Amino acid sequence: MQGPGLENVIMDKMLSVKNITVLAGEGEKSKKIIENLSLEVAQGETVVILGPNGAGKSTLGAAMMGDPKLKIPEGEIRFLGENITNMKVDERAKLGMMMTMQNPVEAPGISTTNVIRAALNARGENLSLDKIREQISIVCKKLKTNIFFAEREINYKFSGGEKKKNEVLQALVLKPKLLILDEIDSGLDVDAADLISELLSELQEESKTTLLIVTHNMRILRSLKVDRVCILKSGQIVKTGTTELLESIEKNGFEGIL
Repeated sequence: MQGPGLENVIMDKMLSVKNITVLAGEGEKSKKIIENLSLEVAQGETVVILGPNGAGKSTLGAAMMGDPKLKIPEGEIRFLGENITNMKVDERAKLGMMMTMQNPVEAPGISTTNVIRAALNARGENLSLDKIREQISIVCKKLKTNIFFAEREINYKFSGGEKKKNEVLQALVLKPKLLILDEIDSGLDVDAADLISELLSELQEESKTTLLIVTHNMRILRSLKVDRVCILKSGQIVKTGTTELLESIEKNGFEGIL
């Protein structure tokens, strides 16, 4: 019997984080946020990262995405078998990685449509503006908004909920291989959180997108099949479990776990 092909082996371990240490800041003011952390995520999995404030959850996501404000002096990160530890953010994006931001920045003068078109062009998908707008319009309807939402200056004078919907809009059009969601639920009302949970489930089903979700709110997980839950404390994974762990935390908080 022939063993699994190289492509299958790589996809089975889409993301591999091995013994990374992450520092924030420069020189003597640098601070160790993550220490000796390892994590593997397969294609199509949904992995949830939980933990108290200051545990390093957002820093972990940012380090995976290549935030230049962070340093990784030890360990390595591999995506689709390729060492990306020292890659720039745009290079990781071209490989199929994307991260939604906890606090999306405003970019006056630039529309969401412009950003999506530039991202598609960078990936070699040179679609016409009309075709891109057609795709955006389909997603806007799913988000219960319209194409004019994407024509506005990106996040400029947006409400908190609008900023998060705008992040999801980009993800649903770009369909990344790995989507890191950093508190995508903050700023959303109950109905919007439920809707986005449904749309993320749909994205995963259609595109086999791998989801790495940092959250404090279990509602965003309502329509998703969670494969694994990782609890962070002081920059380290201290416990791993399944939906039973989620239920325990939702009922009792982190008491008795950390």
